Amino acid sequence: MTARLIASEERRAVMGLGATGQSVARWWRRQGCPFMALDTRPEMSDSLLARQAVGAETQLHFGDIDRSVLDGITELVVSPGVALEHPLVQYAIDNDVRVIGDIDLFVAATSAPVIGITGSNGKSTVTALLASMISACGRHVAVGGNFGTPALDLLEQAADFYVLELSSFQLERAKSLNLAVATVLNLSADHLDRHGSLPRYHNAKHKIFQGASAVVANRADSLTLPLLEGGTQQVLWRPAEPDLQEFGVRDFDGTPHICRGFTPLLPISELKLKGGHNLNNVLAALALGTAVDLPMEGLVEGLKQFSGLPHRCELVLDNAGVSWINDSKGTNVGATRAALAGLGGQQNVVLIAGGVGKGQDFTALLPEVRENCRRVLTLGESAREIELALGAHTPVQRVESIEDAVAKAALLAQPGDVVLLSPACASFDLYSGFEARGEAFREAVLGNVEQTS
Repeated sequence: MTARLIASEERRAVMGLGATGQSVARWWRRQGCPFMALDTRPEMSDSLLARQAVGAETQLHFGDIDRSVLDGITELVVSPGVALEHPLVQYAIDNDVRVIGDIDLFVAATSAPVIGITGSNGKSTVTALLASMISACGRHVAVGGNFGTPALDLLEQAADFYVLELSSFQLERAKSLNLAVATVLNLSADHLDRHGSLPRYHNAKHKIFQGASAVVANRADSLTLPLLEGGTQQVLWRPAEPDLQEFGVRDFDGTPHICRGFTPLLPISELKLKGGHNLNNVLAALALGTAVDLPMEGLVEGLKQFSGLPHRCELVLDNAGVSWINDSKGTNVGATRAALAGLGGQQNVVLIAGGVGKGQDFTALLPEVRENCRRVLTLGESAREIELALGAHTPVQRVESIEDAVAKAALLAQPGDVVLLSPACASFDLYSGFEARGEAFREAVLGNVEQTS
């Protein structure tokens, strides 16, 4: 009763009515908590989905919102798409309003183990892979966060485990998440247009470790290693021969295996996921499953079954000796470097790159481009930047669209080549999201093949 009385004294508001903000509204309505909703985008006043989520009884404010509407508010949930530097958010902070994210509400509402996964690249693959492995162990798992279903909507179903992909935008506003296990898979320059610097981006990502009962980290990557409090369990992996309790790769009878210490678990050849970057994803997922005491047999079985996600180094077509690969989810330089490195250094790649650069330094692509690419096709807002960064070392050609890129790549590609869409950029200059960009690539590839077969 006391907790309910305290709750009734709260005055809540959610800012931003995209998918996450709508999930917050639905959650509060299910709990019978009154609240107010804000969105500075005037067009959101016409959103039927937003109005349905908040309900007819909720006070709504759109467009140019006077900060006084926040007077008396005690808790403000800020959606990931809203920068903490927004004047309304800063006004709330200055007035001692508790500013949090949806993940804070989520972890406070469940007693089931919550596994949090972040990183610049691979987090969606690891999230989906781990879910497959947990299911193979005979346990009920719910998956969401920045990937798929908003976290709070997952609470409509009971689960033995919740696996959440978490973005830097979600984490920067989180308080102490107290996750069952947390990991930062990797860190490379991304979202610097929002965070301003790599150290601020790093700090946002590492908030995932606050209060975690166990952490998983890449022993070979110091940027993923957290400063730990005493008593925190640590499960490590490395993309090489591991120490006794670490996950890694070791030869057994001349065959490379995934292993833990000196115990072989699975020949790498039996993985459906291909490429060096996916090997890292596999090792991280095994470490995460182990950290929550799941049986190794089930984890390995789930690993063997998993074939990957669309738009993440997805093979669209093998035709006339040319492989066409859709890595549209490669929205930053680190992702594109990983995709190229996973192709083996044969200098047989025609790379399609470009879009919204987000303040990145494209010269970081040079080592992998030199080793793997014989031509780079550029498009979108960052086409010129990429050309300036790479053009002195590798032939670069400007194209107008994905369709144009595919047509030119079809003329350039030879048997044994790979045409790789891995843009190293966001898509919003030309497409609604990476999915739409990837589908445009798929359609163009299949259409082109029909014309030339």
